[in-house]
Amino acid sequence: MIGILRAAILGFIILSVAYVLISIYSRSVRREKLEKKFDAGGIEGDRESYIRGGMQTYEKGLRRRLLWLVYIIPAVVVTATVYFVNYQ
Repeated sequence: MIGILRAAILGFIILSVAYVLISIYSRSVRREKLEKKFDAGGIEGDRESYIRGGMQTYEKGLRRRLLWLVYIIPAVVVTATVYFVNYQ
């Protein structure tokens, strides 16, 4: 029982690190895309306010929420594997 608890804690830590790294990467890609779009021209106003507004929209968007699948998919796969190996 202790082994399962240790594995779950280790898995959670690894998934948390993966989540943070993917989140940072995704935010930087989105910010770079906004910067390139503004620099290409045709957008009125301040550059920083445009990027800030785009990042606020990103925070509320679907892509940001999909990052939570980093936790859900591995947990489901491990649970299904344990179930099928032990009870089938």
